[in-house]
Amino acid sequence: MSLFLHGYHVRANGVRLHLLRYGGKGPRFLLLPGITSPAVTWGFVAERLARHFDVHVLDFRGRGLSFSAPGMDASLDTMAADVLDLMNVLGWSSVIVLGHSMGARVAIRAAAHDPQRMDRLLLIDPPMSGPGRRPYPVPLSWYTESIQLAIKGVTAEELRLFAPTWKNEHLQLRAEWLHTCSEEAIAQAHSGFHEDDIHADLPKLWTPGLLMTAGKGGVVLPEDLAEIGTLAPHLRQCTASAAGHMIPWDDEEDFYRLLGEYLKVDLL
Repeated sequence: MSLFLHGYHVRANGVRLHLLRYGGKGPRFLLLPGITSPAVTWGFVAERLARHFDVHVLDFRGRGLSFSAPGMDASLDTMAADVLDLMNVLGWSSVIVLGHSMGARVAIRAAAHDPQRMDRLLLIDPPMSGPGRRPYPVPLSWYTESIQLAIKGVTAEELRLFAPTWKNEHLQLRAEWLHTCSEEAIAQAHSGFHEDDIHADLPKLWTPGLLMTAGKGGVVLPEDLAEIGTLAPHLRQCTASAAGHMIPWDDEEDFYRLLGEYLKVDLL
């Protein structure tokens, strides 16, 4: 039986933000998806987490059912401010935050500004690009071409070219929801991968947490792990050795195993 409860909207940082809620019992858990992942595409993970947590999955601005408009600011700082004001509006004084990819960078920036809000910080394969560093390995065109297809109408099979390792049900969700991702918002985020210095945020993190990386993702390399270990030694590190960047899509079992070990709950 599904543990999905409802979707809801919150006005925070001057815009409407949409979230999906699962479970409703246990410690509060906020899930921050990646650059082109509307909240609904993380539903399969939220369902599993909802066995133990009160899970809320955010549609970032410019994605899913959240606010989207031409000319909007969808920068890292603004998305981090969205998350912090969302917590203020909802009266959340403590929350476990899991961020994947772009969502992990948003979580880092938000935690650097207000670390006391977060009980745990779970960072899943954050892009380690930045000023003077190697570029993010996925070009912007990969995102924009697939979004343009989705705007016209695309099948799951036609999207398989972009994500050949995914199961059909995940491709179907992506085909259904990718058109909600604003190309302008995605371009800002992708530019931010190269212009925003999250390495400067890492020493400011007080929140204990986990850094999970993909063994086959090419986003976080061994030298990055060594640097992060120096900048944020309190982050426990683990690797999903057989997975690409979209870890729960590539190796769902290992993702739950590693996450469950850290959180001390059975997610398998």
